Amino acid sequence: MKRSVFFKQIAAGAIGATVIRQQAAASAPNPENTSNLFYIGCYTAAPEEGIPVCRLDPKEGSINQSGICKGVENPSFLVMNQSRTLVYSVNETADFEGKASGAVSAFLRDSSTGRLTYLNSRPSLGADPCHLSIDRSGKFILVANYSGGNASVLPLLDDGRIGEPIEMVQHSGKGVNAARQGAPHAHSVNLSPDNRFAMVCDLGLDKIMIYSFDDKTGKLTPAKTPFFQTEPGAGPRHFTFTRDGKHAIVVNELNSTITLLAYDAMHGILTSLQSQSNIPDGFIGENSCADVHIHPNGRFVYASNRGHDSIAVYALDPSMTHLSPIQYQPTLGKTPRNFAIHPSGKFLLAANQNSGSVQVFSLDPGTGKLKETGKHLKINKPVCILF
Repeated sequence: MKRSVFFKQIAAGAIGATVIRQQAAASAPNPENTSNLFYIGCYTAAPEEGIPVCRLDPKEGSINQSGICKGVENPSFLVMNQSRTLVYSVNETADFEGKASGAVSAFLRDSSTGRLTYLNSRPSLGADPCHLSIDRSGKFILVANYSGGNASVLPLLDDGRIGEPIEMVQHSGKGVNAARQGAPHAHSVNLSPDNRFAMVCDLGLDKIMIYSFDDKTGKLTPAKTPFFQTEPGAGPRHFTFTRDGKHAIVVNELNSTITLLAYDAMHGILTSLQSQSNIPDGFIGENSCADVHIHPNGRFVYASNRGHDSIAVYALDPSMTHLSPIQYQPTLGKTPRNFAIHPSGKFLLAANQNSGSVQVFSLDPGTGKLKETGKHLKINKPVCILF
């Protein structure tokens, strides 16, 4: 995207922030209920689109949109800082400031209304950024650039704005799937619980790249064991650590599998414990996996299927060495991308990208199972949900 067009849309976003304030005033939640506020990352087609600001009713499970931060191009993935005062988005584009790069944008968050006020944007140093993580110190934001095939690090300034990029690690090579793995494709970046290692899932290489992370300088250095090798053609996409910090789970897009890993926190080494299909036996058709999350109680794991259009639900045994499938819940829409579990652990919201809906499911924390509520929200191309 041309620089002038990008900032013209961002200027519209500043105006949109005023609209959010006006629209949200009538239904602003009490401060103690701000965990029910959430944001939707979307692919956008016009300046009037952007980041919808929404609220979940925790009693009925209904959701409504109270505003929108307009003019933000393709904010397809969102993160929030630890104090919940700032929101950051990728701008999943291939042209920023005349270079082959996407961008990362910062927004100040009103904790009572959810209103977002645009602060600034910086280049991500790679085309089509698709995932973000904030380090535990709150000083840096890490970005996975899908088409760029790299990961970058940008400093976060004291006022919440984003500084100029200070680090970029470029991947090289290809995988066995000629159609999807002809080049590296960094799809997510996650920091270890102790902030010492960064795990970058590269769909194009069938590797989880492992970097030592310096939280004083933001520098990334290949770890002594620099990667975990997945099965050929797996296409690792999203990754999460378990509550004990000794295990992790990766969902693989291309071969529709989910893999449970042991994690050596001292040396940053991943080892496979179990890998299995994320779709039920007997399913015939195309499928690709997208997202993975662990329930707040640590007992259940959820992963999304696009094609089968479902959320696969697993019980994680107490030893954290085995995943047992217990449910495949249809998402009542097409192509579920990301999804989110409410902080209470009692609801799951699924973003159906190609049918334009966010569906609400009740969640039983005792059994882990999902149930239809009949509640949904129509949104154009939703792909990420952030409580």
